[in-house]
Amino acid sequence: MAKYEKTIVGQFEKVVNRLENDIGNSGVSMRLVDESNYTIGDTKIAVRVYDKYFMRNGNRASLSLTVVGNSNNIFISAIGAGGGQGVFLNFSLGAEDDMVAIVQESIEQLE
Repeated sequence: MAKYEKTIVGQFEKVVNRLENDIGNSGVSMRLVDESNYTIGDTKIAVRVYDKYFMRNGNRASLSLTVVGNSNNIFISAIGAGGGQGVFLNFSLGAEDDMVAIVQESIEQLE
């Protein structure tokens, strides 16, 4: 499992759109599995779940993305999972790290 979390200042919709574009354009096998959007008062929440096939190790990995915005304060959480092989030993070749790195690079370019 790999995880990246960051709090930034910005516009919620701009951040979510940027992440969706960067993640979606990161490879032909990247697929949006499902999404959820919720607003309560001034707080907006966007959840996205992606998966991607990795040829190098012949498996799929998932990326769970949560973006929470209140006013101009935005919290981003990206968790990658499922990129390992084996039933008992979860030996990973870095697929989860690769997926989380897409989010990290996208956010760093916004700052």
